[in-house]
Amino acid sequence: MKSITINGSQRESVGKKATKALRNAGQVPCVLYGGDNSMHFSAPELAFSKLVYTPNAHTVVIALDNGNTYDAVLQDIQFHPVTDKILHVDFYQLFEDKEIAMDIPVHVIGTSKGVLNGGVLRKNRRKLRVKALPKNLPDFLEADITPLKIGNKLYVTALEGEGYSILHSDNTVVVQIKTARTAVIDDEDDEDELEEGAEATAEGGDAPAADASSDGQE
Repeated sequence: MKSITINGSQRESVGKKATKALRNAGQVPCVLYGGDNSMHFSAPELAFSKLVYTPNAHTVVIALDNGNTYDAVLQDIQFHPVTDKILHVDFYQLFEDKEIAMDIPVHVIGTSKGVLNGGVLRKNRRKLRVKALPKNLPDFLEADITPLKIGNKLYVTALEGEGYSILHSDNTVVVQIKTARTAVIDDEDDEDELEEGAEATAEGGDAPAADASSDGQE
């Protein structure tokens, strides 16, 4: 998984007055959890643009001016209710031998014949909760809709892979092709089923009537 570096400074004072002064200076107060002790630091608000305003998932390297670095993931972020300014950010520290759970984006690939026939693609899950060691966290999960016909659903089990587990029940629907008014039933598999049904009917004793009708038309 790709990583973004956040350069910051460790905070000595964590009171309301100090926090307000940081925000007035364009800094965002942050806390890193998951280690032996929580660590407070601050970083410029612009440093979070590539981490927050993106649909992609990233790990983070927190690089402090005292020379210490920490691997982490974004855990929570608070915005101002009016201005949407970042008020506070929580991170969770990563360890190579400890699994972590985080939301991973779903990328839809392929061309569904159901969509080509007028069906509507519905994305039920744009992100999925995944658990893995940091080195095994995927950048994204691929949902291949190529085999989907109108009415079909793609379940979370189709996105499973090695090195990580998806923290959703097996019946979770990721994407589906919904029927639309303009949908056209033009599927070779459906046509084959219809032909097989016609042959079975003929073998059951209705063939003479069909032949008589055919002779009459000639």
